[in-house]
Amino acid sequence: MFSLGEQHIKIERSLAVNATRQQLRDIIDIVDSKELGVLYQLLIKFIPEDAPMPDEIKAIRLGREEIRCGETVEHDEIDWS
Repeated sequence: MFSLGEQHIKIERSLAVNATRQQLRDIIDIVDSKELGVLYQLLIKFIPEDAPMPDEIKAIRLGREEIRCGETVEHDEIDWS
């Protein structure tokens, strides 16, 4: 059992096929925030690539427009705490 502040998380090292979505969420909650990018890159590989949905295309266009207009914030300027 791991303790995360007031929250206690029980993680069993059983077969992955028995893992539940909640167990995976619990694991994500205890991963050091510096390692979340690595975990993201691993998990994203399990999401099938399909054609983007219309709202995704719209969001991409909006993001590109914000970059073009200088309306973005540098990664280092964000307080991630």
